Amino acid sequence: MVFAAPNDALARAEGVLDADPSPLHASVAHQVIGIWQRDWGDMRIALHHLRRARDLAARAESAEREADVLAALGVALVHAGRTQQGLAALERGVERVSGHPRARVLFRRAYARWVLGHHREALEDVRRAVPVLRQADDVIWTARALTLRATVHLALGAVDRADADFTAAEALWDTTGQEHDKADAVESRGLAAFRSGDIPAALRLLDEAEERYAKLGTPTFMLSIRRCEVLMAAGLAPEALAEADAAIAVLDGIGGQSTRKAELLLAAATAARLAGDAHTAIARADMAVRLFTGQRRPWWEAHARLVLIEARVAAGRSSGRLVADTAAVAERLASFGAPAAPEASLLAGRIALGLGWRADAERHLALAARSRRSGPPLARMTGWAAQALRARAAGSGRGVLEACRRGLDVLDAHRMTLGASELRARASAQGAELAALAQEASLETGGPRRLLVWSERWRATALSAPPTRPPADPQLQSDLTAFREIAARAESARMDARPIPALEREQRRLEREIRARTLHMRGDAPGDGHRFDPGQLLDRLGDDVRLVELAVLDGRVQVLLCGQGRVRRFEAGLLAEAEVEAEHVQAGLRRLAHPGAEARLPVVEAAGRRLEELLLGPAAAQLGDGPVVVVPPARLHRVPWALLPSLRERVVSVSPSATSWLRARETEPPRRGRHVLVRGPGLATGGAEVPHLAVRYGGAVVLEHADARVPRVLEELDGAELAHIAAHGAFRADSPLFSSLRMADGPIVVHDFERLDRSPYRIILSCCDTARFASVGADELLGLVTALLPLGTAGVVACSAPVNDAAVVPLMLALHKGLGTGLSLAEALRDARAALPDDALHRATGWAFTAFGAA
Repeated sequence: MVFAAPNDALARAEGVLDADPSPLHASVAHQVIGIWQRDWGDMRIALHHLRRARDLAARAESAEREADVLAALGVALVHAGRTQQGLAALERGVERVSGHPRARVLFRRAYARWVLGHHREALEDVRRAVPVLRQADDVIWTARALTLRATVHLALGAVDRADADFTAAEALWDTTGQEHDKADAVESRGLAAFRSGDIPAALRLLDEAEERYAKLGTPTFMLSIRRCEVLMAAGLAPEALAEADAAIAVLDGIGGQSTRKAELLLAAATAARLAGDAHTAIARADMAVRLFTGQRRPWWEAHARLVLIEARVAAGRSSGRLVADTAAVAERLASFGAPAAPEASLLAGRIALGLGWRADAERHLALAARSRRSGPPLARMTGWAAQALRARAAGSGRGVLEACRRGLDVLDAHRMTLGASELRARASAQGAELAALAQEASLETGGPRRLLVWSERWRATALSAPPTRPPADPQLQSDLTAFREIAARAESARMDARPIPALEREQRRLEREIRARTLHMRGDAPGDGHRFDPGQLLDRLGDDVRLVELAVLDGRVQVLLCGQGRVRRFEAGLLAEAEVEAEHVQAGLRRLAHPGAEARLPVVEAAGRRLEELLLGPAAAQLGDGPVVVVPPARLHRVPWALLPSLRERVVSVSPSATSWLRARETEPPRRGRHVLVRGPGLATGGAEVPHLAVRYGGAVVLEHADARVPRVLEELDGAELAHIAAHGAFRADSPLFSSLRMADGPIVVHDFERLDRSPYRIILSCCDTARFASVGADELLGLVTALLPLGTAGVVACSAPVNDAAVVPLMLALHKGLGTGLSLAEALRDARAALPDDALHRATGWAFTAFGAA
């Protein structure tokens, strides 16, 4: 019963011991308690009961009983870090019996060897056990053995063999009532999906396994370890670190398995390194190495040493000793058949290159480059990164670009299997090194036009295709409705100064549910194979329009000025300095949103001049007199571009990429499209511009008061020609896809907009913080505006800072007046700024709004 209904089995075992049982029955009961404590409780209590079970089995003079207990005890000792004692107990168990009982003990020894990283020995044991278990028609133990064999195959990179064993095991589990084993099988299938590169399926299966374990009341730390691995591959390293640390705290609290603690420490170290926290990574990895060494687990120790070295390199350390240590780790990993071996060889080659050791670097990089031809996507990318570094060391710019192209093609194909825009954006981080290498090589060998091509190759790629829509998922829609209701109740309670902890907890729970279901979606857009054509861009720009694309190489801004049939390059300032200046500007605009802050205006204007020097440099004098399209890197998304002196009086729009701008230019407005005006609750002016706009656009759909409910708003927005939304905006830096606009029945979030068949052709968001984004991945943005652009919106006006509600009203009325004369959003916004009173409050309001796209 212990793996069918664990808690019931524990209660039954305790009941047996209360009834003065025989030594044989008492041995069984103590073993059940020991197994329960071993897997879900305190290891000290587990070892006490299992040793008692062993002694009682000897008194009962049952060799079969004694061997079975020795097997359970051996596994427990291994998990407690007492490796020699555990293996010795398992060896005695194997020697005590033969036939069917021996096969069960062999399975447990195989499991222990898998835990220790002795994969080939584990395979040998389980291969010997499976035929005997099958012959005895032992369905449960055969299914367990097949599941274990599949898991070992995965550790060795044999995904196809693992799939075959998982399929056979699943068929057997369907005939049993072993609920915990069934949950374990689902978890293992999640691991297999991950190893084959299917991250959405992996997340879905691991979440299903967690639900099954929760019903049984049995925490599983292996699940946390596996989910951390998947989260990291999905670009969610901070979440993986939080999950690992939380699991370690629980494990320490119950005195649980030492082996699992070491594995969780390794997961935490890897996550911390990927999250950019090198010092935390070093601390966690060092502890993991010491635990693995004490547990005599060389396979695991080698992996932990690799992460420790990666963290030290990330912290700025580099030496010949580090090259030798990394090469030794790579050799050990290769001897184990571990898929991480190429990653270690790449790291050794990278360190050697930094030291100028060309021959050593070539040797290590050549080993790593072998993985580019086969295996899961991220392993192939490791190989192509190594090949690119080899080509750079050999002075072959063409070789660098070819390797980078091939590697990024692999990542593109992988990203398009991801349905969620968040996962696509975050996955781009995996190709950051390849993109940087390609940009460096193109700058050295091909001039500005080639640098533009490679800058576009890796800019805002998550927006290249719409996210997968989940209209057939009623649970997701139900969760969104419940989330809205809870959020509205929480907002009402805040306004009344009532306590809201329970509502906030429920809101966070629903957010987790919604996000999880979104991340499960597989991509349904294979990509059109489109490649950016600078000639097409220059044709569209003509002689009047200039497009300014800002690339960043070695921390310095490179300005690519496109127009009049050519691409020119100018060097500007340091990106880090520009980021600091942009934050100062944002702080100044926040102050100017309140009356009485006029003295801050010269300070903000001076910051705008410094920003221009840092971001445009000498290109500012070459912009001509016509419209300008700015394509900034993700880290500069908060710059109010209209504040820069050379852009202040001209038509300026912003786009995540030149490709995105071209697509917006070619987007046709809907025929006989609707005009939709939405007014949300709680605005200081009550959305005072909306009644005036309703008169201007006779026949427009006006949604306000009780009509401004999310389902109705979404229905009307779908396919509209123009939408104007006056509602409070809230940006969520912690979870950007829950950034929202407040409607009558609660917030409308980015996840809602992603369900539209076609978002409005033009949309104006006359509220604070609607143009704020989270910078993720390599150079990607997540936020409200970027959710709309891939869904058919050609132009957006939104705000990147808090603004004065009263000052927004005349700006919006002037903006719509310009649109009524046939102007584009960018043209109308320029004229609307000029029409405002020339005081600090209104000037700051105008600067805070930006036109995105090309409509």
